[in-house]
Amino acid sequence: MRIRRAVTGALGAAALVLTSFGAVTAAAGPAAANPCGFFETSSDAYYNHCTSDGSRVVIKVEVALAPDYERCVSPGTTWLGSASKIQGAYYVGRTC
Repeated sequence: MRIRRAVTGALGAAALVLTSFGAVTAAAGPAAANPCGFFETSSDAYYNHCTSDGSRVVIKVEVALAPDYERCVSPGTTWLGSASKIQGAYYVGRTC
């Protein structure tokens, strides 16, 4: 009887630990999908302006084999173009 309680308790503790790891992984998934700033998928390039104040900011978009340009972006994710053409994007330090 004593061994049975020990085994049941150990299995319950292991299940609790594994469940908590699953919750951490699930919570990290959506944030990792759209990080703040410039990011790419296999085919597209994006800039995610993360803010809670609703500000719009100017970013510089670096383009392959074409002139770079500045763009005003709102909070959230903005599509910049094909990942094969866009090399990067960054905040230039001013609002718009």
